[in-house]
Amino acid sequence: MNFSSQLLQWYRNNRRDFPWRRTKNPYKIWLSEIILQQTRTSQGLSYYTKFTDKFPTLRDLATAKEEKVLKLWQGLGYYSRARNLHASAKYIHQELKGVFPNRYNNLIRLKGVGPYTAAAVSSICFKEVKAAVDGNVYRVLSRVFNIETAINSTEGIKIFQKLADELICHKEPGDYNQALMDLGATICKAKNPICDVCPLQSKCIAREQKIADKRPVKTKKSKIKNRFLNYFCVEYEKQFFMKKRTENDIWKKLYDFPLKEVDCVTEELKQGDIEVIQSIIGENTFTLQKTRQYEHKLSHQKLHINIYYIKSHTKIRKNGFIKVNQHEAMKFPVPKPIEKFFKELFKGLDNKG
Repeated sequence: MNFSSQLLQWYRNNRRDFPWRRTKNPYKIWLSEIILQQTRTSQGLSYYTKFTDKFPTLRDLATAKEEKVLKLWQGLGYYSRARNLHASAKYIHQELKGVFPNRYNNLIRLKGVGPYTAAAVSSICFKEVKAAVDGNVYRVLSRVFNIETAINSTEGIKIFQKLADELICHKEPGDYNQALMDLGATICKAKNPICDVCPLQSKCIAREQKIADKRPVKTKKSKIKNRFLNYFCVEYEKQFFMKKRTENDIWKKLYDFPLKEVDCVTEELKQGDIEVIQSIIGENTFTLQKTRQYEHKLSHQKLHINIYYIKSHTKIRKNGFIKVNQHEAMKFPVPKPIEKFFKELFKGLDNKG
């Protein structure tokens, strides 16, 4: 018995029962697929029920106000899905005269519809022979065929899609796609797969080699790190205190202000901030003139920046910082947020005088 036959035989006896499995209505299948993007089935089920109760037809969704759609979506997250869902419903209703696209190449043009969703809807509703490849499918195929190519690489995406398309049952493509998804979700799980009851165990190379836990391979992507930086632009008699960054960190060899890295950014000066200021100006009194907040994105970091503009009332010792005037400050290489701050500050100072 070949791959798809074994899979479909298992599916007929073990398929999960969901309301969207009891219909071939493309609107409802599409709705379920959009809801289930980045959402657990247990959570998505209640939202599917709410949406089909409130908007039983595509026309009902298309003619609804966006605020109502978003309100119903509330709590599900990734709100762009709801906006795209609504926009595509309006497009089908208005531009396509309510006729739902029935081919992969047309479905994928809809907002919020990617290769997986387009393949799922076209195969389930219209029997188009197109394999739907999601995380569950990647996992099953990578284990059965012991594929070492990373699933989140360009090469891997092509390899798995080609393999899935070659294996798909031409007579029952929709059931085949759902069977593979169900197998990955219930048997060939990411952790603790139940290999002993898997219909494909005799074909599974990863099981035979006892490396199922090593498949699929996925290259690690660097997480975006959030950092919170409090800068202190200290001025005394039109002289600003700056320093050159020498540590192996962001903006090395650029110039910036005295800095304190904190856990979060707040507009108010805290005790730790005041201690940094006093380390520069001593016990001198000062006035907080203004606070500006910036966000700055780097390749793997997102910086949340506060710049406190402070005027000291008396002369300041250098404490390792250099003193620069307005003209000199504009010549120094500085990080973009400080450049923005200086431009705003100096424009204001020029206007004053």
